[in-house]
Amino acid sequence: MPSIRETILAALHARLQTLAAPVLRGEVLPERIPATGLIILRDGKPGDPEVTLSPLTYFYEHRAELEVVIQAGTGRDSLFDALTADIGAALTADRTLGGLCDWVEAEAPEPVDLPIEGAAALKAAVIAVVLHYATSDPLI
Repeated sequence: MPSIRETILAALHARLQTLAAPVLRGEVLPERIPATGLIILRDGKPGDPEVTLSPLTYFYEHRAELEVVIQAGTGRDSLFDALTADIGAALTADRTLGGLCDWVEAEAPEPVDLPIEGAAALKAAVIAVVLHYATSDPLI
């Protein structure tokens, strides 16, 4: 049986599958970026939880990361903007991931250009997605 953390990350990955760009989980950046862009979900860090003792409960603000990458070319800025807006809409549509989280929120992206030797630069950003949830055991 998967842990609460894994169940939530899998639900986030599934939620993002509705987007036009492919969404990978924990993969390395492939050699070719699809024309629609690419999103890679990284598990991130659960951080230090707040703890209550009666009953014993750990409250996490887990910071998962979405690496958003757009191939260089005409219209890459508008494609990047549309893809990040679609991510926001997908998360807003179900802020609890089907009741698994107390709340899900994304932080604003900070776009950068990634230079590629012998090719045009990629436009990329890391978007932190904060997953608020509680569990009775940090390993379950």
